[in-house]
Amino acid sequence: MKLLQEKLSRYDAPQRAKAAGVYPYFREIESDQDTEVMINGKKVLMFGSNSYLGLTNHPKIKEAAIEAIKKYGTGCAGSRFLNGTLDMHTQLERRLAKFVGKEEAIIYSTGFQVNLGVVSCLTGREDYIIWDELDHASIIEGRRLSFSTQLKYKHNDMESLEKVLKSCPIDKVKLIVTDGVFSMEGDVANLPEIVRLAKQYNAAVYVDEAHGIGVFGKQGRGTCDHFGVTDDVDCIMGTFSKSFASLGGFVATDSVTANYLRHNSRSYIFSASITPASTAAVSAALDIMESEPERIENLWKLTNYALDGFRNIGCEIGNTSTPIIPLFIRDNEKTFRITRDLFEEGVFVNPVVSPAVPSNSTLIRFSLMATHTKEQLDYAIEKIEKSFKHYDVIK
Repeated sequence: MKLLQEKLSRYDAPQRAKAAGVYPYFREIESDQDTEVMINGKKVLMFGSNSYLGLTNHPKIKEAAIEAIKKYGTGCAGSRFLNGTLDMHTQLERRLAKFVGKEEAIIYSTGFQVNLGVVSCLTGREDYIIWDELDHASIIEGRRLSFSTQLKYKHNDMESLEKVLKSCPIDKVKLIVTDGVFSMEGDVANLPEIVRLAKQYNAAVYVDEAHGIGVFGKQGRGTCDHFGVTDDVDCIMGTFSKSFASLGGFVATDSVTANYLRHNSRSYIFSASITPASTAAVSAALDIMESEPERIENLWKLTNYALDGFRNIGCEIGNTSTPIIPLFIRDNEKTFRITRDLFEEGVFVNPVVSPAVPSNSTLIRFSLMATHTKEQLDYAIEKIEKSFKHYDVIK
C-alpha cells in the first residue's frame, strides 16, 4: 500500500458505523423527491429535503426541462465565459435580478460555487472578510481562498460583530458575510442590525439566501426583502437546489460588482454553465413562486404547527423560527441510533454529528415542504417522541 492510501486507511469511522448498523448516509431513493419517497421498495416520509416549496416533481417544471432539452440538448459543453452562454441563461439572470431587487445577476453551476467564487475574489490582501462562525461550508471555503484578513464573530451576536468591525481600519474594504437563514440551526440573521453596523463602520454586506428564498419575503424573495434591507445589502446569493427545484446558483448585485465577478471569479470562468434543463426548471419554478403565494402560506402554517408540536413534547429546538427545525440530541451515538430507528418507522431525517458540530451539539435536522400534510407531521412527531423517550433525550 502506498503512503497516501496507508494514511487514508486510518479513517475508519464509516466502517465502524456500518458494522454497528447505524450508518445513515447515501440512502438510495428510488422515486421523485416528494413528501413520500421509495427506499429499498419501502415508502418513507421525507423530512430531510430542502425542497421547501415542494416543486421538484411539479408537472410544469418537468415539462419545461423536457422542452429545453429538445431545443438546446443536454449540456453546453463549455463555460459561460466562452461557448456556454445561452440566451435562456441571460434571460433568467434578468428575471432573478428583478426578483431580488438588484441591477444584475450571474448564474453559477452550483450554489457552492457561488460562495466559493464570489467570497474568494471580492476582497484583496489589504481588505477584511468578517464572517459569522456558523456560516455555510461553502462560505468557509470561499474565505479560505481569499488573501484578505479573515475575522470571525460569534453566531448572530451583534456585540461581537461590532467589536470585530471596530478593530478594522475605517478606510479599508470590509465585507460582512452571513447566511440569511442558517442551514442547520434554522435561525435567521439579524440583518437590520448587520446593515446598521455596516453603514456605521463603512462595510459591505453579503447575504447567502440559499434557505431564505422561497420561504421569506414577498413571493419568496428572501430575508433581505423580509427585513426591507435589499438596497443596503451589496450581494445577495441564492441557490437553485432548494426552493427552485433544480441545480445551480446565482449572485445578484450592482453592475460594477457584476462586471468584476464575470471577469475574475474563477469558479464561474472555469466551470461549465448549468444545463438547459436546469435553467428552464428554475424559470418555471420562479413562475410558480410568483403566481402561487398559497404555497409559501401553507409552508408557514406547517412550520408553526411543527414548532408547536416539538415544543409540546419537550424537544430542544434552539432558536429556529423557520421550516428548518433542529432537534438537539447532544450525543453522537444516540443521534445515529435515533436516525436509524426513525427510518425503520418510516421517517427520513438527517443526522448532524461531529465533526460537523461539537459532539455535545449533535442534532437531527427536520425540514418541511409546503406539500406535507398535518397527518404526516403528526405521525413523524409521534415517532420522534417515542424514540427520544426511549433514548432519554426527553422525559
